[in-house]
Amino acid sequence: MAKPKVAFYWCASCGGCEETVVDLNEDILKVADAVDIVFWPVALDFKRKDVEALSDGEIAVSFINGAVRTEEQEEMVKLLREKSGLVVAFGSCAHLGGIPGLANFWDRDAIFERQYKEVPTMENPEGVTPQLKTTVDVGELTLPEFYDTVKTLDQTIEVDYYLPGCPPPPDLILKAVTAILKGELPEKGAVLAPDKALCDTCPRKDSKAEKLSIKEIKRPYEIKIDPEKCFLDQGLICLGPATRSGCGETCIKANMPCRGCFGPVDGVVDQGAKALSMIASVLGIEEEERMTEEDVKRLIEGIIDPAGTFYRFSLPASLLRRKRMEGKGG
Repeated sequence: MAKPKVAFYWCASCGGCEETVVDLNEDILKVADAVDIVFWPVALDFKRKDVEALSDGEIAVSFINGAVRTEEQEEMVKLLREKSGLVVAFGSCAHLGGIPGLANFWDRDAIFERQYKEVPTMENPEGVTPQLKTTVDVGELTLPEFYDTVKTLDQTIEVDYYLPGCPPPPDLILKAVTAILKGELPEKGAVLAPDKALCDTCPRKDSKAEKLSIKEIKRPYEIKIDPEKCFLDQGLICLGPATRSGCGETCIKANMPCRGCFGPVDGVVDQGAKALSMIASVLGIEEEERMTEEDVKRLIEGIIDPAGTFYRFSLPASLLRRKRMEGKGG
């Protein structure tokens, strides 16, 4: 009996999702023995033509990580969708937009201006920026278009399942692969992780005050963090109440608050708005009636970079999606 064909592809992301596959350690041998990897260009010498030569639906499942940022990425994910029975949005960037999605606070021109002309380490006296077409001695060179807007995978193609995390932990990957091979997948569109908030599984949950009241927002470097106490109780912003569990509480165990990479639980439309609502509900709650407008302002200003804090991983998937682009209809 032929092994099911599997593909891996990397769009706009850091590469951590590729590394976490290798982090399966000896279990990767079990996976490799059970499937036929027909496309994994970051690890093996596969080309686009190899995918084009396959029949439609011939690939059992494609694991696609990264947000969609360029014309080439859009073309490849559409091709893989055509050739695959199932597509899994693999990791935070494919699932929600991830860190690359924060670029939606700017447009292509602003990004190029900063990157190629303004950064202190850039030597570019002629102000050259990437062009779609450039004529050289041997002919014309072309580059894929760099889009103004970063998109999640499901804003570009139909996605069957989501495997969250930055990156997805090896145990969830193995469970997902096993479920696919055994045909024991949940309803289409499901996130392949527990549907409960991280706060419910946090090892510090019993230390959380029954009625939280944050008098001052602090940043991790400003205090000595108590490794046993709830981060919110210490004045540190933690997105655990607004974030899906299943990560193994890796950041918590490293004495750092949750940053939200697993996305929201089912039924939450906008993770950032959920987190904002949660934080607003505990800011100075006991003293609320006695706080002046200036006190409230000072407390709120303690949240440095609100957009990057609450939408770090989820801006393209949120109700905001991106900053409005004047004259571009975005």
